[in-house]
Amino acid sequence: MIIERLVGDSGEAAQVIGVGRGMAERSLPLLQKALASELGAPVTVDLQAVEVGRVPDARMRAGETFAMTIVSSPTSADAVTLVMDAPAIAVMVSALFGGDPDQPVAPIQRDLSQIETDVATTVFQEVAVALNGSGRRSLDLRLPVPRAMSGNEAKRRVLRDGAAIRIVYGISTPTDAGMITVMIPQRILLATRGATAHQGDDDATEFDWRARFSEEVMRSAVRLEATMPLARLTLGDLAAFQPGQVIEFEENAQLQARLSARDKTLFVCEFGKLGQNYTVRIRHPHDGGQDFIDGLMPG
Repeated sequence: MIIERLVGDSGEAAQVIGVGRGMAERSLPLLQKALASELGAPVTVDLQAVEVGRVPDARMRAGETFAMTIVSSPTSADAVTLVMDAPAIAVMVSALFGGDPDQPVAPIQRDLSQIETDVATTVFQEVAVALNGSGRRSLDLRLPVPRAMSGNEAKRRVLRDGAAIRIVYGISTPTDAGMITVMIPQRILLATRGATAHQGDDDATEFDWRARFSEEVMRSAVRLEATMPLARLTLGDLAAFQPGQVIEFEENAQLQARLSARDKTLFVCEFGKLGQNYTVRIRHPHDGGQDFIDGLMPG
């Protein structure tokens, strides 16, 4: 989990949920319109939940009978995982074939038939299209979606673990209701939308995620070293040094201390003393260009 946070595969829960909710709310009217066009019957689509989770949890609340498909993109073989439970499939099949919306639908307590699987595939296609988006914000999904799997094939399919955003759509008639679960890995969400997205503001998204990652880096501990330069000497002078010999500093050496971290000079400082402790006081940031020019001058 810590590695995921550091490499950008997951983000702050509240911010990721905000992006997921914005995506789901934008897709909702598109999905409602698409299903109404396909079915020609009144079926209500609503947004039931947007929360963080793990990709393998996609099947967790689907029961024993469900349909599933996994949609890929150029950057990931599992960009979106879609799961539709048996009550939702029953509602859609009934609506598609002219069932009475005011009468309860017989629950599906067996393996799905080919027709039921085809209906689930059609619904998955409409969900993927609604979520995909366009332009810079597009998930760039490879459509059409693969044919839905069910039964043992769907239960045994291995899902790659990882942090994800979980979006749940409700599919209902006056008498019955089911749900469609969408799992999008946060690595996909971050790459395409940015997890601190303000709706409709892509520039702010990129800036905010840079700021969040920078905050993680800024918390890292580093070792600081303060050094004070000696006088310039020739190789002959160095070769003539003897144990116990006293080496003189240049007159302004105390004012030219260098504060470094990981062999990179950061600041020019001056040595001092405060009570019983030695100190360095920062004078100005280190100028690498000026330091190079000074090195060219004869000593």
